[in-house]
This record gives sequence, C-alpha cells and structure tokens, in this order.
Amino acid sequence: MSFRIDPSRITGSIAPLITPFTDDGALDPESLRRLVEWQIRAGTHGISIGGSTGEPSSQTIDERIQAIEIVAEAIGGRVPFIAGTGSAKLDETLTLTAAAERAGADAALVITPYYTRPTQQALYEWYERVAGDNPNLPIIMYNVPSRTAVELAPETVARLHRNIDNIVGIKETTKDFEHFSRVIEAADDGILVWSGIELLCLPLLALGGVGYISATSNIAPRAAAEMYEYWMAGKQDDARRIHYALHPLVDLLFVETNPTTAKWVLEREGRIDSAHVRPPLIPTTKPGIAKVEQLLAQASDLMEREREIS
Repeated sequence: MSFRIDPSRITGSIAPLITPFTDDGALDPESLRRLVEWQIRAGTHGISIGGSTGEPSSQTIDERIQAIEIVAEAIGGRVPFIAGTGSAKLDETLTLTAAAERAGADAALVITPYYTRPTQQALYEWYERVAGDNPNLPIIMYNVPSRTAVELAPETVARLHRNIDNIVGIKETTKDFEHFSRVIEAADDGILVWSGIELLCLPLLALGGVGYISATSNIAPRAAAEMYEYWMAGKQDDARRIHYALHPLVDLLFVETNPTTAKWVLEREGRIDSAHVRPPLIPTTKPGIAKVEQLLAQASDLMEREREIS
C-alpha cells in the first residue's frame, strides 16, 4: 500500500469549494484558482472539490475532471487535497476516481449512490469495487442521507474500514449526532471521521473526529481553521467562541439551497466573478438576499477579519 501522503495528516478544516461558473454557465478556472489561493492564505488545512457544495450533479464528467485537475495544480502539494469523485453510476465513479489519482489527489471522497436506495450489502460491494480499482488512493466514504435517501450504517462503515486497507474514513453529514458516536464505536480501530454538518464540527472533535469538511469555510475560512486550532491547543473557550460566532453564517448558507447563497456572498466579496448556479438551482432571490444581508450584519466582525486576507 503506497499512499501519496499518510491519510492521518488530512485533519482540521477541509474547505469543500464551490465550483465557480461564468455568467453564461461555463466553468471558471481563474476564479477557482483564486479561491484556492485565498483558502491557503487563510490557513485552511486542506481543500476538497466535487462534493455537494460543488454542484457535481450539474456537471459533465469531463468538467468534474477539469475542476479536479485545476485544483490539484493550484494547490501544488501545499495542503492535502480531497477530490469528490462519487456519482449515482459506478462507471462514472470509477472514471472520476482514477482521474483524481492521476491528478495528484491525496484521497477521494465517494458519496453513497443516490436515488436507488441500495441495501447495506450493495453499499459494501460498491465501496469494495471503488477501493479495489484504486488500491493506492485513500477512499473516504461520504454519508449524506438528506441528499441520497440512503444511510451507511455504522456496522457497514466498520466492516468496510476493517476489511479494505485503503478505505480510511468517512465524512458524516447527518444531524443525528448519535450516529457519529456509533460509527466511531463500531469501527474502533483508527477510523478517520470528518463532520459535514456545520454545527457539529466542533462537537465531533470531542468524540475523536479528526476535522470537518464544512461549507462554512467557503466564506469564513480563517475562522473555520482557527476553531480547530484552538481546540487542538486546549483552548476550548476560544474554540466555542468561534463556533457560536459562526452561527449566523451557517444559517446564511441554508437560506436557500446550498451553494446558492454562498456564491452570492463570494461574488459580493469579490472572490469569484459570478454567482451563477446551474439548474435546477436558481440565483438567490430578493427575499433571500435580504435575509442573507441581515445574517452578514450579525457576523460583521468575523467577516471583517476574513476580508483582511487579500
């Protein structure tokens, strides 16, 4: 087993980037490169592209591969890179995962196949195949039942991790905090767990999680990274202070479907050239903008610190 980096180094705040498009809907490589640079300057501990926040289901396979290649090149090995490579189709997932390894990704984030609602044994065989076809690439399972209509059971997670060497961990995006605990207990042998639920990022660290892949870091990367650093330094009060300060920005992300409002903020802040989202998403509505502006005002001090990062 020969990994590019030790997967245990993929810790802290991992930013799941939005995928910027131009006003006419094309992939915007320049804005994507700028986002990578901003994230690294802000202290982000790792970067991901191709998860739910990146609108992968609205892109062609070639576009997703292009985005992966752009991000891998822009990072240049400075921080760990997780490529989202999952799809509802096995052939697409295998193609994307192989492309991610060629591009230099440090791990692949593979969502459970959505819509079809496979059984736990079917999910086991799905991940077994993806991992088996890419034995030198760490595979991170991605459990997000609110989007996929299927949940990876803790016992299935544990079986996959124990039986398959390059299945190294899981991104858990469920508000059922008991589920996090059950997964860590069931695996019980060094499984790496990241939170994908914004307000469970800090609590998961207390259970033994290694970090989080949180959409909030798209608009507040410095704060997201510092929260982890404070926790690891034993400064729990400071970590909790940031956790609560992030509440308005977490609410902002879900005023309308993520990543619609995040893109609106990033365009307003000059981080990307366009807030364009692809159908079936629509641009942030006027009522949505009014609510977003209220929430930004509540987090004005935190946002001002983010603006200091040129």
